[in-house]
Amino acid sequence: IPIIPPVLIRKEMMKDMGYIDTKEDLTERYFLEKENMFLVGTAEQSVGPMLQGEILEEKELPKRYVAFSTSFREEAGSHGKDTKGILRVHQFDKVELFSFCHPAKSREEHKFLVSFEEKLWQALDIPYQVVQLAAGDMSRPAVSTIDIEAWLPGQNKYREVSSASNTTDFQARRLNTRFKTKEGKTEFVHMLNATGFPIGRTLIAIMENFQQKDGSIEIPKALQKYIGKKKIEGRVG
Repeated sequence: IPIIPPVLIRKEMMKDMGYIDTKEDLTERYFLEKENMFLVGTAEQSVGPMLQGEILEEKELPKRYVAFSTSFREEAGSHGKDTKGILRVHQFDKVELFSFCHPAKSREEHKFLVSFEEKLWQALDIPYQVVQLAAGDMSRPAVSTIDIEAWLPGQNKYREVSSASNTTDFQARRLNTRFKTKEGKTEFVHMLNATGFPIGRTLIAIMENFQQKDGSIEIPKALQKYIGKKKIEGRVG
């Protein structure tokens, strides 16, 4: 289901999603004190609360959303890293995937989301690697997180461009989002999120992998029909 969710959410919703449990968490968020609302750091934070208090039918699961949203982050912990260019910025646009699914299917759904991310980067013909994050590198709500890292020749290393997390029932319990089984029993859904495309970092990956010696940039075949050309001419010197 394609949606454009709000970029402002109430403090209680950010709390229920598990992103402001500590003082350190607050250093990464933009908070509007007068309105008592947060600017979202990812569309996930506003999509999850959409079904707060809802009881879905089992046959509705998985209920999947694809959301386009502007995201805002203070990047307080970056300590001066990547401050030039558009790799790490305070405001950026991003496509996010979100799924409410049956608890018995959440591992399978997580694999599906990762495979979907991989297909996107494969379509662009950009080299990438898949990385399973250690517990200390994951966000608080996540039980399992898998990153996609694209190869950036200009930096001679892979950089994170996509991430897929399974939060199981952590967020669902706080939001009281449930489903009714065929037997009439209510259970908490499992909630998962994944990055579709972060616009800025995707542009970086395309430019670094497809720029030619004359300064021109070849357009990935998957995008040529949308742009109407095969190459963006450039100048050297």
